[in-house]
Amino acid sequence: MITSNGVGAGHLIRASAIARRLKEDARPIILSMAYSVVEVSTALGIESEFVPGRDKGLMGRRKWDEYLRDRICALIDETDAKVVTFDGVVPYPGILAAKFRRPGVSFIWIRRGMWQKKPQGIALSLQSKLMDYVIEPGDVAREYDNGPTRDRLEAVLTSPVSLYDPEKSLSKQEARKKLGLSQEKSSVLVQLGVGERDLDDRVSAVLRGLSKWPNVEIVMTKEPRSHKGEPLVPRGVEVKVIRHFPLADVIHAFDAIVCAAGYNSVHEVIPAKIPTLLIANNRGTDDQVARAKWCEDYELTLYADSESLSEIEVKARDLMNHDTKLKLTQMCQRIPKFEGDREIASMIKMLSNENVSSLIFKRMRYQRFLAQSAIERGIGYAIRRFANSLLRFAAIVYRTIFPHKREISPETEVVFSQSQNIDFCSPLIKGSRRFEHMLFGSSDSYRQSRENIALQAYRIDRTAIVYEEASGTEGSISLSSATIRK
Repeated sequence: MITSNGVGAGHLIRASAIARRLKEDARPIILSMAYSVVEVSTALGIESEFVPGRDKGLMGRRKWDEYLRDRICALIDETDAKVVTFDGVVPYPGILAAKFRRPGVSFIWIRRGMWQKKPQGIALSLQSKLMDYVIEPGDVAREYDNGPTRDRLEAVLTSPVSLYDPEKSLSKQEARKKLGLSQEKSSVLVQLGVGERDLDDRVSAVLRGLSKWPNVEIVMTKEPRSHKGEPLVPRGVEVKVIRHFPLADVIHAFDAIVCAAGYNSVHEVIPAKIPTLLIANNRGTDDQVARAKWCEDYELTLYADSESLSEIEVKARDLMNHDTKLKLTQMCQRIPKFEGDREIASMIKMLSNENVSSLIFKRMRYQRFLAQSAIERGIGYAIRRFANSLLRFAAIVYRTIFPHKREISPETEVVFSQSQNIDFCSPLIKGSRRFEHMLFGSSDSYRQSRENIALQAYRIDRTAIVYEEASGTEGSISLSSATIRK
């Protein structure tokens, strides 16, 4: 289950919700570019590997596509995977290349709807045809979807996907005890980004509005500091910072929530029936404004214009009104249960049992695609490819005879590890070192394959490979909390 590294962790969370449903009948493995992959997968008991995204800048674009292709193929071979899913805006060339190298494997694009009207929609038809199947997780606000995916027929539309599960979610008392929150005060979760000027201003406005609440405990998942490192907490206000995943399992600890109108947040607060104020963050392709307006029009949540700080402050204050909260809760009770994660998991399990005829058909389609591609490119392309192959072969022979002689430094070494320890992996994932994360308990042949992939991608010799391990894992992300005052 491959996920890209988007604006937030939306792709990873959605894949995790589906993987959670697959665990009873299959072996889901998450291969993600998101920096929080080890935290998320460990908390949910799902196997995972981190793969550095192109934005890490560890290699050129073409080399990275080849690297991603080889990483996917190696993991398929190690696990005998029958299905590969990709949750992201556009399937990377490396994913498509892996599909062509492993035509017997079903490749599924899990493509969220509610896109903004941006140029990315132009190539949707071609991108969809290059994958075997397309699945669209439903959106509660799909009625307001006016983006390029709305009327496409190649995708199987499901119910919305949500990580919230009433069977796994703790009661208010249990959740507050687990998070170390007061049992007497009203508790409000503020889950908005910080660290950029516009985001900082919105958080400050929210905190000013919530400061009007009597006897309130404000909770955030990130320390409220501006892009300049200055505190965003108004005078006289206290904010408690927590780390916990998944929040969906402790969501009933909160009497109200203020959050962005992202796919995962909306599809967690509505089934949990938590009174919520949505503030759209319209970065990336997701049309959060349309989703937030639909939720407001159907009285499921409140909505504040992200460009109006005064409106944000007023709506945050209005959220404490008892009648308002009661109305929002009652309207959320009318929404049918979200079953998209179960539906998609069921389709994945079905595709993992392909029969021989469908496998033969896929191989024929693959060969036809290659032949058509060669015809369209013409003889000139074939000549250039042959010449490039000769030059590359000559370069390999030369470097074999005359290898580079250099000292290995932390800047050139590549760290390999199978560790799932969060404290060990997180600095390596977020830092600048070359980190090759491997599936825990993987075979010697897989390790050898991964070493060869790294040697080619980073253009190093084996003396640059370093193995580091840390024992133990953190099974639940509830590591720390702190109170910030001003």
